[in-house]
Amino acid sequence: MGPLFIFSVAVLFGAILSCVAADPIGDKEALLHFLQNMGHTRPLNWNRNSSVCKTWTGVTCNNDQSRILAVHLPGIGLHGPIPPHTLGRLSAIQNLSLRLNSISGPFPSDLSKLKNLTNLYLQYNQFSGPLPSDFSVWENLNVINLSNNALSGSIPSSVSNLTHLTYLNLANNTFSGEIPDLNIPSLQRINLANNNLTGFVPKSLQRFPSWAFVGNNFTSENAFAPDLPIQPSKKTSKLSEPALLGIIIGGCVLGFVVIAAIMIVCCLNKGGENGLPVKSLKKEVPLRKAASKRQDRNNRLVFFEGCNLAFDLEDLLRASAEVLGKGTFGTTYKAALEDPTTVAVKRLKEVTVGKREFEQQMELVGRIRHDNVAALRAYYYSKDEKLTVHDYYDQGSISVRLHGNRGEDRIPLDWDTRLRIAIGAARGIAHIHTQHGGKLVHGNIKASNIFLNSQGYGCVSDIGLATLMSPIPPPALRTAGYRAPEVNDSRKAAHASDVYGFGVLLLELLTGKSPIHTVGSEEVVHLVRWVNSVVREEWTAEVFDIELLRYPNIEEEMVEMLQIGMACVVRMPDQRPKMPDVVRMVEEIRRVNTENRQSSGSKSEVSTPTPHATEIGSSSVLQ
Repeated sequence: MGPLFIFSVAVLFGAILSCVAADPIGDKEALLHFLQNMGHTRPLNWNRNSSVCKTWTGVTCNNDQSRILAVHLPGIGLHGPIPPHTLGRLSAIQNLSLRLNSISGPFPSDLSKLKNLTNLYLQYNQFSGPLPSDFSVWENLNVINLSNNALSGSIPSSVSNLTHLTYLNLANNTFSGEIPDLNIPSLQRINLANNNLTGFVPKSLQRFPSWAFVGNNFTSENAFAPDLPIQPSKKTSKLSEPALLGIIIGGCVLGFVVIAAIMIVCCLNKGGENGLPVKSLKKEVPLRKAASKRQDRNNRLVFFEGCNLAFDLEDLLRASAEVLGKGTFGTTYKAALEDPTTVAVKRLKEVTVGKREFEQQMELVGRIRHDNVAALRAYYYSKDEKLTVHDYYDQGSISVRLHGNRGEDRIPLDWDTRLRIAIGAARGIAHIHTQHGGKLVHGNIKASNIFLNSQGYGCVSDIGLATLMSPIPPPALRTAGYRAPEVNDSRKAAHASDVYGFGVLLLELLTGKSPIHTVGSEEVVHLVRWVNSVVREEWTAEVFDIELLRYPNIEEEMVEMLQIGMACVVRMPDQRPKMPDVVRMVEEIRRVNTENRQSSGSKSEVSTPTPHATEIGSSSVLQ
């Protein structure tokens, strides 16, 4: 046995010892014990014979691989209570994320042993009972997110000892009692909304917006200050008889006016044989009114080739109708004709172009035939009335499907449906951009203009109307939430601004939030800004609609759609992708992930990895 052989064996043996020493054996055993004693619907590639630091999904170690520093297991279907003497043995851990699971039981006492913990994400689970009274053990904590659980009891005053805390979210639990005085200078964000808290918001927290405290049982409408005692007035006076008589007469007159106004409104809403009965709280001028004028008698309803609808203007004006919605460019009605035909009629307002230009645009749009573009069936033009006729979609717009009926009987849009909406809408917009030598622009992309076609894919409606209308002033443009920042005149939209609107639609599908919405009763939130801020702060778990959390194995797909949406809404128009590229990217979401699932399924003890460091820009998007 030569010296060279002995040297080689020694080197090999040393390398083996080095690898074994590098694996944190104690931490590894703790995680294996944790997983073996908890139910989980998604498999993990945690194997006793593999390297915990190099191959285990969701685990991050320090540089010399001697200790585990982070565990990220979002949305893998963990259920049941956390077994004791497991996670508490990870004494070096700094980041723990078990969000989006179904973990139940009390707040795990095991965690009190984790002195180095800096970020704790346990939101969207089923934890119940009180919090530990002493939070001082976690003196290094920067982030605490325990929202959307069933935690109860009071908020421990010891939270105020966390001098490094920057973010505290206890929203959507059942905490009771008064809010302690959390005088923490480092605290930048807080959310205590939707609990059973009483009393008042302490002075130390009054720098935060009111929406952070809504949905509680405060004893005053003004939760930001205690009730001031009502001092009796030093001067009391008795009304004179003339003054009292004047008040009585004035009240009678006011009552008469109110009754008369109600009678007038009722008469107007009855409609009649010369007008469409409008089912709306707001008064609408019947379509018949303008179309029956003498100068309009020779005008006709213009149908497009291939349309099999058989009715004329008189039939349309006699049809019963109800208001479906009021948008930027007019009011849309559901019109039920005497035969079984039902159509959607849009009554345009503020059309500024002449008849020739209007007809040219209608002819251009009316020739478009595509599975993901709602066909324009007919139009009508007169001096006082402009109408467009489309197919009626009985499931309503995507806006209605997303934001309407949030009650208990609501049927939420599942992830597959939202993905098909995005794919179909992208295909439709891309096709529109190829028309008229590549010069046609939709100009008004929004969820209320997207419907589901017969195959369940998104279908784009209301094409090319922006160029026909009066310019909308910039402040009004901004309130819509879909308008690109460079668009100051609604008539001058471009392909890039359509891409921006589509990006907002993607964010709307992901978050379930409207592009412009209010939080509480005061703060107005712009969806694009909010998503950017959340991702920038690395709290992207809060972006996704809670209704999507019930569906397994979609985290990667949601993150990929989020990346596409954010690319579409960048501020500079020349940095946004073109619609054909957007179509390819959205279609790849399901294709790529299906392939990943198929390939991973053929390997023993290896699952589709949960991304714990997928990057958007420089921010980790899953905690």
